[in-house]
Amino acid sequence: MAKYKTADLRNVGVIGHADTGKTTLVSACLLTSGAQNRMGRVEDGNAVTDFDAQEVERQISIQAALAHTDWKGSQITFIDTPGYSVFRAETKGALRVADGAIVAVDALAGVDVMTEKVWQYRREDSIPAIILINRLDRENTDFTHAVETCVDSFGREAVPVQLPIGSGHDFKGIVDLLEMKAYTYEADGDGKGKAGDVPDDIQEAAQEARAALVEMVAESNEELMDTFFEQGDLDDAQLMEGLCRAVHRRRLYPVYCAAAGRGIGTDRVMDACVKLLPSPVEHPQLIHHDDDGKPVFADTDPEAPFAALVFKTVSDDFAGRINFLKVFAGTLKADDHAINARTDADERLTNLSSPQGKELQNIDSAVAGQICAVAKLKDTSTGDTLHAKGSSLELEHVEYPQAAISFALEPESKGDEEKISQALARLTDEDPVLRVNRDPQTHELVLSGVGQLHVEVTLAKLKGRFGVNAKLHPPKVPYRETIRARAEAEGRHKKQSGGRGQFGVAVIAVEPLPAGSGFQFEDKIFGGSISQSYRPAVEKGVAEAAERGVLAGFPLVDFKVELFDGKEHSVDSSEMAFKIAGSMAFREAVPRARPVLLEPIMKVEVTVPDESLGDVMGDLNSRRGRVQGMDPRRGRQIIHVEIPLAELMTYATDLTSMTGGRGSYTMEFTRYDDVPANIAQRVIEETKREAEAD
Repeated sequence: MAKYKTADLRNVGVIGHADTGKTTLVSACLLTSGAQNRMGRVEDGNAVTDFDAQEVERQISIQAALAHTDWKGSQITFIDTPGYSVFRAETKGALRVADGAIVAVDALAGVDVMTEKVWQYRREDSIPAIILINRLDRENTDFTHAVETCVDSFGREAVPVQLPIGSGHDFKGIVDLLEMKAYTYEADGDGKGKAGDVPDDIQEAAQEARAALVEMVAESNEELMDTFFEQGDLDDAQLMEGLCRAVHRRRLYPVYCAAAGRGIGTDRVMDACVKLLPSPVEHPQLIHHDDDGKPVFADTDPEAPFAALVFKTVSDDFAGRINFLKVFAGTLKADDHAINARTDADERLTNLSSPQGKELQNIDSAVAGQICAVAKLKDTSTGDTLHAKGSSLELEHVEYPQAAISFALEPESKGDEEKISQALARLTDEDPVLRVNRDPQTHELVLSGVGQLHVEVTLAKLKGRFGVNAKLHPPKVPYRETIRARAEAEGRHKKQSGGRGQFGVAVIAVEPLPAGSGFQFEDKIFGGSISQSYRPAVEKGVAEAAERGVLAGFPLVDFKVELFDGKEHSVDSSEMAFKIAGSMAFREAVPRARPVLLEPIMKVEVTVPDESLGDVMGDLNSRRGRVQGMDPRRGRQIIHVEIPLAELMTYATDLTSMTGGRGSYTMEFTRYDDVPANIAQRVIEETKREAEAD
């Protein structure tokens, strides 16, 4: 029997920019609720949700981690997410299984660029949220300013429900505007506030803030608006009920305040999770859309056929592969059999557990809405759906960001080549964004990630977890080639060296296709100039030649090939001969079809202080950046710009230098564009020189 019913569950994603105290908040909540008997701290390396060796060493969150606690009869499962842009795939996966979110904002810095990015992810998944102004015990913090940055970024729906008592080192409590009570906290206490009257010096400010809150709640509901006009106010019960409804409908985002490192306000945050954020019953998750495009939501009835989504996978040295999943429908029981919707494989769900940081606590069952872990599944990966036998349900996948930067990876010891391949296979199983492939031209092992830090962390994991030392070569820009005109050519392969010879002639036409179309092959031969059995060989020869390109050895994309004529010999023709003929025809045709070099274009958001704007804009122009627009924020600017990836290889270091460490940026792949002729010629010449040197 499950300890909690679905209505008692709260799955809460803790999201926000780096250094907003997300991990500390989770640790403080675990201490306050009694789930832990000491305060875990990132700087001490003992935080419950920052346990990976790289997280401890770098003092940053790298992966999403889970921890749960009981609070007033409900189970709150916190999903602590990274705040660095390069690890945002972990945040996307976490939000897919969250029913509510805490958006952490630093009291000094206010809303930052990654906070806005994860806010957009939250919006895409229709997740209700509360906003937490955290770290109010730091010097020079300004709660009012921090709230203003929230309103600027998220809209006037961001409305305070608390005010701080004191600031900086004198921050000692909060005023709850819903109850009009003050809660004060002992230094290094148990994190539970002592209720009292609102201090006289902030009584007027509290009354004004309460009035603003009441008005915003009344605006969110017509019935409450009528009551407000009749009475001029809302009583506590009406206010709480109206706020809860508005949060569930994502019409209001209440703003709380805390100093999690000192345990101030964390009990009130957990109260908000239980009272304001929805359970899986109140926030049914979208499963898929039916044939008419209408949304179909999860059935949280415990007797319904179960369905679960795998949203994370890790490899443990002792337990092997561990899949983390959320039960969307029905009840999952230990030793149940499940069908993988992708592979149709039958999986036995042994070793069912509830994650608490790196610890796995055995459980007998998991109800709809519950997050759990299963070890040693045979053929199940991140994004897979597991469902009951007899069901055909498949849950919608998470759309992850694309890898944006690549490095050539080389083991320091040649004997480690097989070992490094096995280790990378395990790491790519854990990380849905990480890409590993072998370059068909250089035969180099290429490791691709969202950013340089992402790749560097992967390299550190190779050494720390798998004992493989490897080195990175400078990142290579993944150029592509394409054509801009139609051209025809004949490929003739004839070889006679005694005995059976080789003979094949293929006549083809190449023509461009729209971006993203890939490679298309059309057989337009009428009659028997080439036997049907040889025509696929021509296609294969073209495809292999396209991988090597014609300008600089980069793959040729977005083109069509028509095979419309050819010749064969009754004795000397073979599949190999026509494969070579197809390749030769391709290499003859493409130079006549106006070939061009393509480069990846990145969509970049750069956040800079106002005083650095001129320097940064000048630098972006020098990098061939095309500014799409700017969003002013209090004291800073967010620049939306498209820049070729080739111009971004040193950008992180240069931006830090230009802004004194106060600038930040995020980037994601958007499309391929033509390389300007002068730059294309330089790239082609450099590539040829490298090929000759090898």
